[in-house]
Amino acid sequence: MKLSELLKGKAMKRDVGITGLTADSRTVKKGFLFAALPGTQVDGAEYIDQAIKAGAVAVLCRPDAAQDNEDIIWITDQIPARLFAHMAACYFDRQPETIVAVTGTNGKTSVASFTRQIWQYMGYKAGMVGTLGITAPGVSRQTGLTTPDPVTLQSAMSDLCDAGVDHVVFEASSHGLAQYRLDGINVSVAAFTNLTRDHFDYHGSSENYYYAKARLFGEVMKPGGVAVLNADSPAVMEIADICWARGHRVITVGHHTGDIRLLHQRTSEIGQDITISYKSEIHDLSLPLTGIFQAMNALMAVGLVIGSGGDVKQAFKALSYLKAVPGRMEQAGRHASGARIYVDYAHTPDALETVLSAIRPHARQKLSVVFGCGGDRDQGKRKIMGEIAARLADRVYVTDDNPRNENANLIRSQVLQGCPDAVEIGNRAKAIRAAVDALEKGDILLVAGKGHEQGQIVGDSIRPFDDRSEIRSVIASAPQGRRASA
Repeated sequence: MKLSELLKGKAMKRDVGITGLTADSRTVKKGFLFAALPGTQVDGAEYIDQAIKAGAVAVLCRPDAAQDNEDIIWITDQIPARLFAHMAACYFDRQPETIVAVTGTNGKTSVASFTRQIWQYMGYKAGMVGTLGITAPGVSRQTGLTTPDPVTLQSAMSDLCDAGVDHVVFEASSHGLAQYRLDGINVSVAAFTNLTRDHFDYHGSSENYYYAKARLFGEVMKPGGVAVLNADSPAVMEIADICWARGHRVITVGHHTGDIRLLHQRTSEIGQDITISYKSEIHDLSLPLTGIFQAMNALMAVGLVIGSGGDVKQAFKALSYLKAVPGRMEQAGRHASGARIYVDYAHTPDALETVLSAIRPHARQKLSVVFGCGGDRDQGKRKIMGEIAARLADRVYVTDDNPRNENANLIRSQVLQGCPDAVEIGNRAKAIRAAVDALEKGDILLVAGKGHEQGQIVGDSIRPFDDRSEIRSVIASAPQGRRASA
């Protein structure tokens, strides 16, 4: 493809054929365009010479990073990451017909998965891009990021088209939005779940965090789209104002107000029974998901499906067939006493409070929680999460999450400031074993923070670790007569 085609009329001194594009100098090949993007830890401009030696014929960078080298075509832009995303979209030039996205602090993965499941129930060939990777019928790819880089993203869109996928749902992370990774994706419907404390280590403030999320509605989604908003969130009015200015149609979802309204919910043996109203019609159904907050996630998914043209009755009917998302309020096993053990990805104050509050009605006796906080992340939330655990759980075990490059003992001590009576066990496997062994009839245990993750990050290494596997191992190793289902 010619560079002029990628730039769509942007002025340039001469044209050249482009054989590929990348922001990673290590993957540059002959004829490539290299995007020298500024980052928080590494500046791509430092690797321009390396990219040129590897065969790059064009470089996209900030104006101050361009060199005096006439053998190379220099494309400069004040925000090169945004232009790069649009160039990647143009290069691959294929996207499924219907693309929706969901952003917010908590619930993104569940809403995205439920949306895909509803589409599948309705007969669509649907895909999902997010924390669990890129998944669709015949397609499974791990990316390591909730929102992958533009080249990976656009390449995946082309592959999904080849696989016949016509509907895709994205998790739009604040990092991905702030770094313009989703720009160039033809999002027609976008959902906002909530906004609570997270990623202050990256964004620096709640305002910057909000602005990153708001980009999905104010910049990424073209004017005239559909926005599905959680009416119960305090931030909804600001997002709604952006949607009004952009000409988006708004569908609200809430408990006390909203177009899709959750009127009643009651826990049941298989999950919960809920009553919903939409356009003056009442829908009574059984939702096979544990946790009262999951009802709102499911209804947000219905909003995305309706907003993208899906049949209303079919969308609501599909809710009775939803399956739990891996690592999200997932029952990992049962103790010999009958006590249930759940795993959840809750790693923010709001998420931990929401999950513990949701589980509490199901616990006839004591509620226990095992959790920790990640290293190299927002330190301010550690004491807060300890306070939440102490307030909502009967037994608290503080352990290691992903310490990364921080001192794990220091991380735990900061958490313990909020729950000084908690049991401290740094080794996560031993903490899980201790919590499981202490369970009695009527108890519930929540192991929080890592969810679906298959490794624990210590320093620069990733050690194999899966909360669910560890729980099942403890159950399986119990003495005969003390074992239960895993």
